[in-house]
Amino acid sequence: MNGEQLLELLNHRILLFDGATGTSLQVQNLTVEDFGGPDLEGCNEYLCISKPDAVRAVHYGFLEAGADIIETNSFGSASIVLAEYDLADRSYELSRLSAEIARTCADEYSTPAWPRFVAGSVGPTTKLVSLGQIDFDVMRESFAVQIAGLVDGGSDLLCIETCQDPLQIKAALCGAMDYFEGGGRRVPIIASVTIELTGTMLMGTEIAAALTMLEPYDIVTMVGMNCATGPKEMEENLRYLCQNSPKPIFVMPNAGIPENIGGHAHYHLTPDEMVTWMRKYIGELGVAIVGGCCGTTPAHIAALRGLLNQMTPAERRWEYTAAVSSIYGTVPMRVDPAPLLVGERCNANGSKKFRELLAVENYDAMVQMAKEQIKEGAHVLDVCVAFVGRDEVRDMTEVIRRFNTQVSLPLVIDSTEVPVLETALKLCAGRAIINSVNFEDGTEKAAKILRLARRYGAAVIALSIDEEGQAYSFEKKVSIAQRIRDFAVDEHGLREDDLIFDTLTFPLGTGSEDLRDSAMATINAIREIKRRMPRAKTILGVSNSSFGLSPVTRQVVNSVFLHFAVEAGLDMAIVHASKIMPLYRLDEQGAELARKLVFDERVFEEV
Repeated sequence: MNGEQLLELLNHRILLFDGATGTSLQVQNLTVEDFGGPDLEGCNEYLCISKPDAVRAVHYGFLEAGADIIETNSFGSASIVLAEYDLADRSYELSRLSAEIARTCADEYSTPAWPRFVAGSVGPTTKLVSLGQIDFDVMRESFAVQIAGLVDGGSDLLCIETCQDPLQIKAALCGAMDYFEGGGRRVPIIASVTIELTGTMLMGTEIAAALTMLEPYDIVTMVGMNCATGPKEMEENLRYLCQNSPKPIFVMPNAGIPENIGGHAHYHLTPDEMVTWMRKYIGELGVAIVGGCCGTTPAHIAALRGLLNQMTPAERRWEYTAAVSSIYGTVPMRVDPAPLLVGERCNANGSKKFRELLAVENYDAMVQMAKEQIKEGAHVLDVCVAFVGRDEVRDMTEVIRRFNTQVSLPLVIDSTEVPVLETALKLCAGRAIINSVNFEDGTEKAAKILRLARRYGAAVIALSIDEEGQAYSFEKKVSIAQRIRDFAVDEHGLREDDLIFDTLTFPLGTGSEDLRDSAMATINAIREIKRRMPRAKTILGVSNSSFGLSPVTRQVVNSVFLHFAVEAGLDMAIVHASKIMPLYRLDEQGAELARKLVFDERVFEEV
């Protein structure tokens, strides 16, 4: 069997996962000796060695009930979890053995007419990266070993499930990429989040933010939800996924909300009740893969088998808008009315206050500066800690670690150094924007940054700069944008949706002849890029246009320039949000003078 065959079947019918491994093991009344002794009691993964017949019994029960896909007994086979049993060094062995056992069972039941598949189960471990309980790379390496064992053992796909922290998902996906890129067999991946009764993931992540983070990863084949609640409590979030996800939808609910009876969890949702909910989700929402999590038994799976034998997949209509996210919420990359405002004050190069706070390492005050920009109307925050004489990697680590959980807006990671960008991306649970990529040093550095964008699911700001320097003319701005687009999309696998073009703006008040028409060139370049690349976005550091002018004049010039840039199609603007005003609130005479400056409408007096 293989993943390609599974994906082909998914185009024609709904697929059925199995039920709860833990529940099925518990009803076997296993003894301490079955687990391998008191020190290993409760380590279900070790049963693959100490009592493999118990694991086979679980698989046979669900295969007999009609499951198309059975999961490996490897939910906790990552070294992070196994370390609690002093088994960390046996992660690959136990993961591979769990897959081999499941593979043998699935093959026994497979026929040409009804193939059965094996999903390698990858649980969330017991640590949360976003809370600093574990280092991102330590978790990634642990997942890479687990995934290698699961795929080498014969898994047809991977199910990264019960996800509680978006950074945990990224670590697992990076671990999978490491395995694939190292020559491992590529398989489809399901990424399944767990939404608590609070309506969010454990870290407070809304379903929209989870989807925004997952959607850019082309190695993620399906997205969905499992665990924590029964199907009833999943309805609102599941509906959002079905209406917005470009990827097929997976759902694996518990058998209701557990009740604690005598110190044990009891699940009361009957097979018939499960069928009722799944009929709705399949028939109305277009769910593609169903199954059962905690508390679900072979009886639940048999009932679902009967339902699926009578149903054909419903056509699912979805509409996805390219977006960025924080750990908590999501922001579309184009807002109406435009532009999306990128707060510029958390930048050590542009903000004296932020730079001074960085110098004394007053991180609480830096977080407060970020929160002030939220109140001022910013949608996204630019973060730059580059300052001469300081350790930029260390500073970025300290700032992003705090911003990740204490700031509710998505982040723009602003640095010219590749190691700094990667450090930040490992700490940013949402979908970030990288600022920036260009061809000033040729394509080598740009390639490294674009690889980071793919690896961490980020969007990228692309500057109109090449080996000859910054582009001043309309033609040069557009040609560089086209070159970066082709390099990013055709050679590095990004999409136009992932690209944000900055055509650059320059000071208009210098009196330099070379810059007098630069605003027009910028505005016209925005219009042409939007015509050529309609799915890409555009952005400007608007404040550059008024550099060197008085504060009052700067506000007028910035506001007027931004107005006409938006008319040309500008999607985003890096600004001090509270310093931008709509034209109707500006002094009419001042606004007209600023317009003439932008469009270089010089008037020469006759002498």
